Amino acid sequence: MATVAFQDIEKSFGSTRVIRGISFDIREGEFMVLVGPSGCGKSTLLRMLAGLEEINGGTISIDGRVVNEVESKDRDIAMVFQSYALYPHMTVSENMAFSLKLRRADPKVMAERVAHASKILNLDPYLGRYPRELSGGQRQRVAMGRAIVRDPKVFLFDEPLSNLDAKLRVAMRAEIKSLHQRLKTTTVYVTHDQVEAMTMADRIVVMHDGRIEQIGSPLDLYDHPDNLFVAQFIGSPSMNVMNGTLRRAGGAAQVEVPGGARWPLPDGPGADGQAVAYGIRPGDLQLADADAAAAVPAEIVVVEPTGAETELLLQAGASQLILVTHGRPDVKPGDRIGLVIDPAKAHVFDQATGARLSA
Repeated sequence: MATVAFQDIEKSFGSTRVIRGISFDIREGEFMVLVGPSGCGKSTLLRMLAGLEEINGGTISIDGRVVNEVESKDRDIAMVFQSYALYPHMTVSENMAFSLKLRRADPKVMAERVAHASKILNLDPYLGRYPRELSGGQRQRVAMGRAIVRDPKVFLFDEPLSNLDAKLRVAMRAEIKSLHQRLKTTTVYVTHDQVEAMTMADRIVVMHDGRIEQIGSPLDLYDHPDNLFVAQFIGSPSMNVMNGTLRRAGGAAQVEVPGGARWPLPDGPGADGQAVAYGIRPGDLQLADADAAAAVPAEIVVVEPTGAETELLLQAGASQLILVTHGRPDVKPGDRIGLVIDPAKAHVFDQATGARLSA
């Protein structure tokens, strides 16, 4: 296990800056996920940590040792790629042992480490097979096994589940998280899928346009996003956001949105008349009768049952919202309903800057 530290990291490709002065630390044994949209710089940051990209500015340290000028093979890291990168002419066992063979490790040590990794990943029945004889999930496990036999200080995963189908992605998510809990090796995992990030990470780094938007635990980011970008990126379905005007009267705070609807707020910062963005998680909206007191009137546009939950697309004044409810409510498109929300569950952001205003 090891700590990892990024300090004022800069990276450009020609005149294009892709990493803009990023600094953060990864604790020993931590599962850290870098998440963000395509082009945000997360894979570039991982490749710089791996020694596969040159660092234009700042320092990267592993266990307190600056590795900017250290060759990739000497950084004591192991990387699992999106493409698996298995040698087609080698068996599973040979693929897993290859990095140790290049280092001229003792054959007995190689056999012991391959056997250990194979047992962890349930690959014993496949050791004599070639990659072409394996499923996508089995190939990914072989790629992970090849990393495990290195016994590195840090594991690096670069979107390893992108090539798998939805069901297998769910299974492999649990498998990778379980592997980390057993090995307790410091892990840096890159993905564009915020569901992967939420379900696997100890902490998440949300990146956008080469910068860090927020760092925190999955639930911290979900419950207390620092800005509109994080609020709408973390969570599925994403947060409902409506532009409006903050109103304060009689000790109560509300946001008035186009169409005349007024949404409640907890007491907090923000000036009367300020232009704000009002956010509500789809799971925090509650169905009510259309004429219920304090309910915001809305009309159901689309009903999407998913089994345990039902997702509703709603029209509330000039705004379209998504509501997610457990069970199977007896509603249909065109029905008039009311919407209520606990003010403590509301999020409000400055409309100009996107920064959070209240809890």
